[in-house]
Amino acid sequence: MSALYTLTNPVFRSFLFYAVASVLKMMAMSLLTSRQRFRKGAFANPEDIRPSKGKKIEPTFSDPDVERVRRNHLNDIENVVPFVLIGFCYTACNPAISTALWHFRVFFFSRLFHTFAYQVPFPQPSRALGFIVGLVATLSMAVQILLQVY
Repeated sequence: MSALYTLTNPVFRSFLFYAVASVLKMMAMSLLTSRQRFRKGAFANPEDIRPSKGKKIEPTFSDPDVERVRRNHLNDIENVVPFVLIGFCYTACNPAISTALWHFRVFFFSRLFHTFAYQVPFPQPSRALGFIVGLVATLSMAVQILLQVY
């Protein structure tokens, strides 16, 4: 039986840490979206709105602050899910721990930077660079997998 997917494998253990940290960061975006919705009173569903005296609040899908967080969350979903899937496969290739750690760390910190650049917001190309760095880390792992498979 292979020991690739056990906590005794430092590559797998490192991957688990950065994969779970990335997923938790992605999940935190849901909480940030909720916070923005409550702060701005911008709810998408009528049942989420508490009627207030003398004020009629309508559901909205267009609050710019809520939509900014939602777009950021969508970008996380589009990047973190492939990272987790490809990283799991990459671990099967038994890469050198130093190489694997660089991939995992670069991806994770690029996503943190991307989130800050999106939410502050920093001027472009800041956000684009955060995105591209994470994408390159994931693509690099994918290419190494394909090269080992064939």
